[in-house]
Amino acid sequence: MSHVLVVANETVAGQSLAEALERRSAEGPLLVTVLAPVNQPREGYVVYEDTRRASAGRRLERTLEALRGEGISASGHVVEADPVAAVRDALAQADPKVDEIVVSTHPRQRSGWLRRDVVERIRRAADGLPVEHVVVDLDKEARAEANVLVIANETVVGDPLLEKIRERAAESPASFLIVSPQSDAEAAAHPEAERRLRRALTILRGEGIDAHGQVAHPDPFTAASQAVQDERVDEIIVSTFPGEKQSNWLRGDLVNRLRKSTGLPVEHVEVEREAEVPA
Repeated sequence: MSHVLVVANETVAGQSLAEALERRSAEGPLLVTVLAPVNQPREGYVVYEDTRRASAGRRLERTLEALRGEGISASGHVVEADPVAAVRDALAQADPKVDEIVVSTHPRQRSGWLRRDVVERIRRAADGLPVEHVVVDLDKEARAEANVLVIANETVVGDPLLEKIRERAAESPASFLIVSPQSDAEAAAHPEAERRLRRALTILRGEGIDAHGQVAHPDPFTAASQAVQDERVDEIIVSTFPGEKQSNWLRGDLVNRLRKSTGLPVEHVEVEREAEVPA
């Protein structure tokens, strides 16, 4: 029986990956172990850490069920580690030994792993084992779920922003990453930013919307750029107070800068100060 180690997170339920494993199964008995590393931000910290792990776990379970439905012996784990470190650990502990590694990513323009050279780093860590790279383009698969990046701090609990997220969630399957740039770069703790973000996530998750968030770099452009580097992002929503007089972000031309730098659709939502949802 050939033992294949699969490394995938957001693409773990992709059809291209499933087909690659089914082809191997047709050649002979196959044992599959799936590792689903959970991404962590390079800056700031995650609020409600369980949300990322839960999302990864749901994707993993769908994949394992599909593989078992094809008669493939499959098991898997969500791991809170860099994918390269996760592979090293898995190879050291695998029983039976791994015969091949399959790494699944988004296409290059959407893949944080490829931007961080993860596939080549895994090849170097594989100690001579064959490593196949499978590209999964979820945009072309019927079950694709959009990743929407939301940049908001003081307006994150504003009703216009929450309503925009609800409307987007109702249009088609979507997961929302809310990044709240911290207000004070010198402070070690950011209780107000965290309090607002927790309120927004509690409201959205209570309505069944897949949302997670993090407090991040104080500069919103940097915070958004880092998120786009680390994650697959399909759309961006920026929330500010109205007008340049009230919004430093608008004075810094944040919306247009993000459109130019990312090439992604960027929607701007304005929130009046009195529009914040009451505690």
